[in-house]
Amino acid sequence: MSAHACNFVWYELMTSDASAATRFYSDVVGWKAADAGMPGMSYTLLSVGETQIAGLMKLTDDMCAAGVPPCWTGYVGVADVDAQAARIVKAGGTLHMPPTDIPGVGRFASFADPQGASLCIFRGSSDEQPPQPPAGTPCTMGWHELLAVDGAKAWDFYADQFGWQKADAIDMGPMGTYQTFGAGGPAFGGMMTKMPEMPVPAWQYYVNVEAIDAAIERVKAGGGQVINGPMQVPGGSWIINAVDPQGAMFALVAAKR
Repeated sequence: MSAHACNFVWYELMTSDASAATRFYSDVVGWKAADAGMPGMSYTLLSVGETQIAGLMKLTDDMCAAGVPPCWTGYVGVADVDAQAARIVKAGGTLHMPPTDIPGVGRFASFADPQGASLCIFRGSSDEQPPQPPAGTPCTMGWHELLAVDGAKAWDFYADQFGWQKADAIDMGPMGTYQTFGAGGPAFGGMMTKMPEMPVPAWQYYVNVEAIDAAIERVKAGGGQVINGPMQVPGGSWIINAVDPQGAMFALVAAKR
């Protein structure tokens, strides 16, 4: 078991058209975009106020040749990237990228869990964390969801790796159990067995917006597609699942319709 419960600390979009994706998410979500100024590469920072929320970059030629599609990825903060990567492999995970330094930023590794869903682990160069906006603030991440090949086995893997703790278990009828989880505080995610028509297991990330109907119109106006919703979920929030114009899946959540 991890010595402490781990939280998501960063999000990253890899896309086929960085400029178009920047415009789309700036319009739909309201993020402020700025170049990160990283030597030798183009990396866009997406922020709300002074708080950086996510990064955006163009898929490399090697990624495209390997068949990597446009996609969002989450980063979980850990105490020791190298030790955590070794534990992930021992538990049946596969490293996509071994522990690697990002000069002046931190150290990370990317992996697939034993069922094939991808995620990253990260340790920053500094232990100081900037103040975070209150939960539910528009433009921040509001939920993290894993649709797994086997939800129960996926839970065992992640609980062991990151110290996550079960919260409510929601009976979804024929869809099975939706297990929510947190890291010693309020629940910030859920996982369940995916439906058969979903081709591969994957993590989905829900961005907070003011109101879901207005956000739907912005998604459509920007060339995106809503593939599920609007739907009200336990607790009263409204969600949609969508695909951006480059093909990356994302989701939105709002307290009001």
